[in-house]
Amino acid sequence: MSKRLKDTASNDGASQQPFTLDDGIAALHASELVVYPTETFYGLGADPYSKEGLRRLFEVKGRDKDRPVGLIAADATMAFSIFHEIHPLARRLADAFWPGPLTIVMQPRDDFAPELCSPEGVSVRVSPNPVARTLAAGLGHPITATSANLSGQTPATTLDEARAAFGDKVKVYLEGGKLMAMRPSTVVVLSEDDWQILRPGVISETEIAAVLAGEALK
Repeated sequence: MSKRLKDTASNDGASQQPFTLDDGIAALHASELVVYPTETFYGLGADPYSKEGLRRLFEVKGRDKDRPVGLIAADATMAFSIFHEIHPLARRLADAFWPGPLTIVMQPRDDFAPELCSPEGVSVRVSPNPVARTLAAGLGHPITATSANLSGQTPATTLDEARAAFGDKVKVYLEGGKLMAMRPSTVVVLSEDDWQILRPGVISETEIAAVLAGEALK
């Protein structure tokens, strides 16, 4: 762990000294938690391949383990690497909406953590926020992307709101200003011969249907 990571972590989790992206990447490698900005709300990041990291995430957030969390990848190649097979419509959606607030759900590889898998599959998106993508790139695989709030509460739109929720239970807080999104990412499930909206969000069903029908976005 870097010296800077140790020096900037305060006892109350509210250090006013800014953390760096390197601090965040080091924390993820150490199975610690990181709050970071996305294109919608602040996210709570952990290494999805670390049992200790996932344990901390669900415990700190107060989230039931039978409610999986989504992921953010650095790019489409990284995002698709977690899936068992790539649905042909997935590449069309990725080309149209990534980086952006569209989460795609498909069946994962067999070695994926069950805490991240619903019956529909595992969910991932590529965020347009450079901080989110850089963290995933630095870790070498996707990071968790659940919103930075206690379960059942309002997602954090500022770093102070996230600090108030988690305090020193989170190792690194990365500043991204006030986030202005009114809605979360849209979640789309792709099955063998169909698709459906699992959660409405920023991207409309009409826009998705147009892309999947082969129409160009205006």
